[in-house]
Amino acid sequence: MNIRTKKLLTGVLGALSLLAAGVADARDLKLAMQTNPGTAQYDGVEKFAALVKERSGGKLNVKIFGGGALGGDLQTVSSLQGGIIDMSVMNASLLNGVSKEFSFLDFPFLFNSNAEAYAIVDGPVGKRLMDKLPAKNLIGLAYPELGFRHISNGKRPINKLEDLQGLKIRVIQTPVYVETMNALGANATPLPFPEVYGALETRAVDGATNPLVTLQVQKFYEVQKYLTLTRHQYNPQIMIVSKKTWDSLPPADQKILQDAALEARDYERKVSREKEAQALEYLKQHLQVNELPASEVARARERLKPVIDKYTREVGEDLMNEVNAELARLRSAK
Repeated sequence: MNIRTKKLLTGVLGALSLLAAGVADARDLKLAMQTNPGTAQYDGVEKFAALVKERSGGKLNVKIFGGGALGGDLQTVSSLQGGIIDMSVMNASLLNGVSKEFSFLDFPFLFNSNAEAYAIVDGPVGKRLMDKLPAKNLIGLAYPELGFRHISNGKRPINKLEDLQGLKIRVIQTPVYVETMNALGANATPLPFPEVYGALETRAVDGATNPLVTLQVQKFYEVQKYLTLTRHQYNPQIMIVSKKTWDSLPPADQKILQDAALEARDYERKVSREKEAQALEYLKQHLQVNELPASEVARARERLKPVIDKYTREVGEDLMNEVNAELARLRSAK
C-alpha cells in the first residue's frame, strides 16, 4: 500500500469515526402533549422540533407524542419530574399542583385580548411563575397559547346563565375551573383531555369548554349541537422540560432549546390566531352558534367574584395586585 493510499484510507476512517461519534452523541427527547396534528399547538411543537434539529446539527431530535399517547397532563407532570419524559406542552394552569401561583391563569374573564395575556406571561409575572419550577424538578421555557375557551353542548342553546343550569360540562382538571363552572350553574366534570370525545359521544357529559380550533380538529362538533361564544377563559400553555434532562445537557444545548422555544412560541401564537378565525367559519356550518350577550357576561362576572376572591387569597394578593396593575396600565394606554 503506497503512502497516498494510506493517507486516503486514514482520512476515510477518521471521517467515519467522527460520523459514528456524532451518531452516538445524538439524543432523542420525548415530548408529550394532549393535542393532535392540525392544531396550532402541534404546529408550534413541530416548528420547535425542526429548529432544535437544525441548530444542533441533528444532535438533538425532539420526538412528539400527541393525543395523550404518554398519559394525561397530570401523569405527564409526574413523569417529567421523574425524568421519564423529557418535555411537554400543556395548559400552564395545570401546574397549580406544583406551585399554587399558576392557578390565577384559570381566573375567568381575566384577559380581554390575546395581547393582554402575552404581556402578562412574557413579562415579570410569567418569569415569577417559571422561577418556581426548578425546585419541583421542572424547567419552563416559553408560554405558547391554547387561546380563549367557549362552551359547547348537546342539549340547548345558552343565551343566559340559567341555560347552564344542570348541564354536565367537562372542564380541565384544576380547582379554579371546576368552581368557575359550578358557580355559573353547570355541573363541572373534570376529565383528562383524551377522554373528552368519548364522554360527549356517550352523553356521560353534556358539553365541554374548548378553543374553537380544538372543537374542529378533535371533531367534537360531531357529538355536539350548540356552541356559545363566551371567551370566558384564556389558557396560556407552557413548554416545560424535566430538570433531570435539562441538567444533563451542556449549556450550548440548553440555549438551543430555550431560543427555539421562544421562536416557536411566536410562530404558534400567530398560527393560533389565524386558525381560530378559520375554525369559527367552519363550525358555523356544523353547529348552532350564538354569542353570550354582554349583559349575561356582566352577570357572570358578578357571580364569579367569590371564586376569584377565594383563589386570590390562595395565590397571593401581591401577585394579583401586580397582574391587575399591569392590566390597568395596558388598558389605559389604548
